[in-house]
Amino acid sequence: MKEIMKSKAMLDLALAKMKAQKPIYQPTAFWAAASARIAQELTDEGMDQFRRISTITSYFVPKYSGPASGLSHAQADLMTDVLHEQHPQATKAHQAWQHFVSGQQAALADYRVLLSGDTTAQLPLLQDFSESEVGQPMEQFVWNGKRYSRSSLNYLLGLCFLKVHLGEDVPRTVLEIGGGFGTLGEIWAQANIPGWQYIDIDIPPTQCVADHYLKAVLGHEQVTSFDEIPDGQDIRIDHLRPASVLCSWQIEQLQGKVDLFVNFISFQEMEPDVVANYLHHVDRLQSRWVLLRNMREGKQIQKDGHVGVKTPIRSDDYVHMLPNYQLVARNVHPFGFETVDGFHSELQLFKRM
Repeated sequence: MKEIMKSKAMLDLALAKMKAQKPIYQPTAFWAAASARIAQELTDEGMDQFRRISTITSYFVPKYSGPASGLSHAQADLMTDVLHEQHPQATKAHQAWQHFVSGQQAALADYRVLLSGDTTAQLPLLQDFSESEVGQPMEQFVWNGKRYSRSSLNYLLGLCFLKVHLGEDVPRTVLEIGGGFGTLGEIWAQANIPGWQYIDIDIPPTQCVADHYLKAVLGHEQVTSFDEIPDGQDIRIDHLRPASVLCSWQIEQLQGKVDLFVNFISFQEMEPDVVANYLHHVDRLQSRWVLLRNMREGKQIQKDGHVGVKTPIRSDDYVHMLPNYQLVARNVHPFGFETVDGFHSELQLFKRM
C-alpha cells in the first residue's frame, strides 16, 4: 500500500509540474488524449499490472499478437472457432494456427535474428538478457530459460545492428527519450558494461511507469527519480545513479556527455519542432552515437477524429536535424521491421563527426 501511495503521489506531482512547462515538453497531438487516459487508468488500476492495461498495451507495451499481426482479437477468435468447427481433430493445424495468432511465430523469427546477428564476445552482451515479469505481461516468450517480449526483442535487435558498427568502442552512458516502460535500462543493466548508466527522459505518465518498472527490476537505490532534483538545478550526469528516469523538461538541466543516444518508435509520434529540440540537446551533450528506429514513411496524419500527428517525420528529416552527425547505416531487414501493408520501421545509426 505504501508503494502504491508513493507511485500515485509521483504521478500527480509530475502531471502538475508538466502543466507549467513549455508546450514543447508537453504531450503532442498523437499523445494528448492517450496520456490523460493512461493517467486515469493507472490511478484506477494501479502500477502492479500496467502491462495489462488496455491503453498502455496499445501505446507503449508492444505485442506481436492482436492488431499488430494484422488481425484484430475478434477476427482471430472467429477464425479459431471456424478451424475447430471444420477440423476438430486437426491437431497440427490447430498448433500451427495458435503459433501464428499468439505472436510466437513472429517472436521466434526475431529471436533467431538475435542469435544469428549478435557477436557474443563483444560488449554489450545481449544474449544473457532475460526480461522480468514486473507489470504482469500479457505476452512473453521463453527460450533457453530466458524471457522476451516484443519490447525487449525490438531493442535487442537494434543493439545487434549497433554492434555491427561499434568496433572496439563500448558505449557506457546511454540517454534515451521516450523509453516506454524502461526496457532498454533493464537490458543495459544486464549487458556486463563496467560503470554503465542509463537515463530515460519522458513525459508523464509514461515516465512514472518506467520509474516504477526500473525500481522494481533494479532496486530503488539504483534509480534516480525526477522529484529528487530541485527545479532548475543542473543535473550532472556523472553524479546520477546507474539508472535515472527524468521528465521531459529536465533535459535542459542535464550537464555532461553521453556515449549513445537512443530513440525507438516515439519520435515518429511527435511533431518536428519537438524532435528538433530534443536532438539539439543530444548534440549539446555530445553523444558519440545516435541510434533511431522510426517509420520511414512517417506516422499517419491526424484527421476525422483518428489518432495521428499533425506533421509526419520521415527518415531524411533526422539527417537534417543532426548536422553534426554522419549517417553510418540504415536497416529494415533483418533488424527493423516491414509491415504486411508495406510500411518500414527503419533503424538509422549516426556517428558524431
